[in-house]
Amino acid sequence: MWDGDDANLDHVSYFLPAPGPNSWKVIVVLEELQVPYEIVSFRFEDVKKKPFIDINPNGRVPAIVDPNNDITLWESGAIITYLIDNYNPKRLITYDTLREKNHLNQWLHFQMSGQGPYWGTAGHFNVLHPLKLPTAIERYNDQVTRVLGVLDEWLEGKEWLVGDKITYADLAWLPWNDRLESVLLCPADDKFAGFPNVKAWHERMASRPSWKKAMETRARLMDEQGLDWHGMPKGIDTMKEYEEKMAADEKAKASK
Repeated sequence: MWDGDDANLDHVSYFLPAPGPNSWKVIVVLEELQVPYEIVSFRFEDVKKKPFIDINPNGRVPAIVDPNNDITLWESGAIITYLIDNYNPKRLITYDTLREKNHLNQWLHFQMSGQGPYWGTAGHFNVLHPLKLPTAIERYNDQVTRVLGVLDEWLEGKEWLVGDKITYADLAWLPWNDRLESVLLCPADDKFAGFPNVKAWHERMASRPSWKKAMETRARLMDEQGLDWHGMPKGIDTMKEYEEKMAADEKAKASK
């Protein structure tokens, strides 16, 4: 286990396309723990191709390769748990008491099962799907609202999800909540309307240097790759257009 001394620590390689929220859950934890890392960024259309599928056969990001412990991992929740267990000697963003430790794990799992899938699917039907399907839009927007309600009620009178300090369980919610206006297609000032506790909680996290640095890195990578806010190339607005472009690019590449 790491003792906090960078002198004997190799950089962890972290694989991601720049747009996806799940990748930045891990980046902000790496920043909070001050673990040396290097980003290996690649385009979304390469996520299901070699060499990345040699690292994650499921073809999803993020993934890490850690030479310090000779381990490769994928799934953002698994990576966060690994980092907390192996790179957090001072217990900066966790607890090691039985009750708190398991409550942190509980909220992390709720983020992965509740927030991530619902926010992502709501964003797909609101923004990317070529046809507007009112029943699907209503279904997933309602689920976003429901989960926000759970959080807002829990956070009444509290600053953090567990205990009296920020933890990885809080930080895991940050990237998807940060782009909620893009998911729901609403003004940024209205994305937490009706959920004042969630709004205040989010703002506490978003003001941290770790998050600001992560978002500066994301903006730079997005610009370098010519990507718009939704992760697709600038000038392309729907997933159908993006899929057609990728297919045309592959066809042109094969014909050479």
